[in-house]
Amino acid sequence: MRIFVAGASGVLGRAFLPLAITAGHEVIGMTRSGQGTQTVEALGATPVLADALDRDQVAQAVAKARPDAIVDLLTDLSTGNSASNALLRTEGTRNLVDAARMAAVDRFVAESISWIHAPGTAPADEDEPLDLDAAEPRRTTILGVQALENAAHERSQGIVLRFGQLYGNGTWYARNGRFADAVRAGGLPATETVTSFVHVDDAARATLLALGWPAGTWNIVDDEPAPGTDWVPVFARAMDGPDPLVTRSGDAGRPVANGRARAQGLVLQYPSWRDGFLTS
Repeated sequence: MRIFVAGASGVLGRAFLPLAITAGHEVIGMTRSGQGTQTVEALGATPVLADALDRDQVAQAVAKARPDAIVDLLTDLSTGNSASNALLRTEGTRNLVDAARMAAVDRFVAESISWIHAPGTAPADEDEPLDLDAAEPRRTTILGVQALENAAHERSQGIVLRFGQLYGNGTWYARNGRFADAVRAGGLPATETVTSFVHVDDAARATLLALGWPAGTWNIVDDEPAPGTDWVPVFARAMDGPDPLVTRSGDAGRPVANGRARAQGLVLQYPSWRDGFLTS
C-alpha cells in the first residue's frame, strides 16, 4: 500500500513511519520544513515538502504521490498553543480531505484526541457527545476536533483515532520533555483530574492496524484512566523527581473507554502508564 502521511516528522509520525515501512508499505511523508524532510528520509520514507495550510501545495503533493491511503497526523505542539492546533485540525485536515477527494483516495485515517467530553465519572465511549458547551480556550479545541472528525468521515473509508495523552519517546512526558522538567522542579501538581494515556508506540501500532479497520471512530487509550493523585507520583518517581504537591483543579476530567478498539484486535504493549512511564 502507498501511504501518504501528513505530519510525518512529528512525534507520532516518527513512531509510525518505521512500523509502516517494516510492514511492507511504501510511505510518502509530508512535512513543512527542511529539517522535517531530513527526518522523514532518515526514517526510510520519501519526503515531500508542503504546508498543510496551503491548499494548492497539499493538493499537488497528494496528486503526485498517488496514495492508496492518507494518514493525517498533523499537530502543532511546539508552543503549547491550542489555537494553532485547532487551526491545523480545521484547515489542514480540510485541505487533506479535499485533496483525497480530488485524487479519489477513500481510505483516510485521522489523529484526534480523547479528552473531548464533558466531565463525569462514567467512562466515555465513542458515541458520547463532544463537550461543545465548554468555556474558552477549551471550546476552541473541541470545535477543532469536531471539524477534523467531520471532515475525515466525509471519505467513505474515513477513520478517526481518538488518542489518549501520548507519552513515551519524543513526547512532553519523555525524560527530556516539558512535563518531566516540570515534575523534577516540583511544578506538576497531583490533582483529581482524570487522564487517559496511551504510549506513543501503542498509538503508532494502532494507526497501522487502523488502515485495515472499517470506517468509524475509535478510542485509543490504555486500560487505566487515573486521577493525577494516582499517576503524577508514579511519573515523578520515574523521572527522579520529588513527591508532587497535592492540590485541587476543580476539573474532574473523564475516563475514556477502549473496548471498541480492543474488540477490533488492538493489543497494547503498555496497558498501563505504571509500566510505560519507566520507558520514557
